[in-house]
Amino acid sequence: MARSEMVAARSARRPGSRGFTLIELLVVVAILGILAAISIPAFAAYKADGYNAQATSALANLARAEEAYFIQNGTYTTSMGSLPPYYPPAGVTMSVTSAGVNSFKATAFHPHGSKTYTWDSAAGGLQP
Repeated sequence: MARSEMVAARSARRPGSRGFTLIELLVVVAILGILAAISIPAFAAYKADGYNAQATSALANLARAEEAYFIQNGTYTTSMGSLPPYYPPAGVTMSVTSAGVNSFKATAFHPHGSKTYTWDSAAGGLQP
C-alpha cells in the first residue's frame, strides 16, 4: 500500500464512526464568526438609539419643568435646582445654556449615545 493510500484510508470516515471532521467544524465556526460580525454592530446601534431616546425624553421633561417655573415666576431659569420637582434620567448629562424672559435653551446627551440634543423654546422645541 502506497503512502498516499494510507493517508487517505486514515482520514476517510468509517461507516460506523460518529463525529465531525475538522473541516466541517471550521466551516461552522467561520459561519458563526460572520453572523457575529454582522449582528454585534447592529445591536450596538440599537443600544445607542435607546440612550439617545433617553436624552430626548429628558429634554422634553426639562421643558415641562421650565414652563411650570415660567408660570410661577414670569421668566425661565438656568438653575435646574430651582425648577419644580424634576428628576432627570440616570446617566443623561443636561444643562440649561441660556434662559430669559422669552425663551430658554438646553442641551442633553447620554455618554453611551451617539448625539447631543438641543432644546430651543424660541425655535419650537427639540432641534435636529
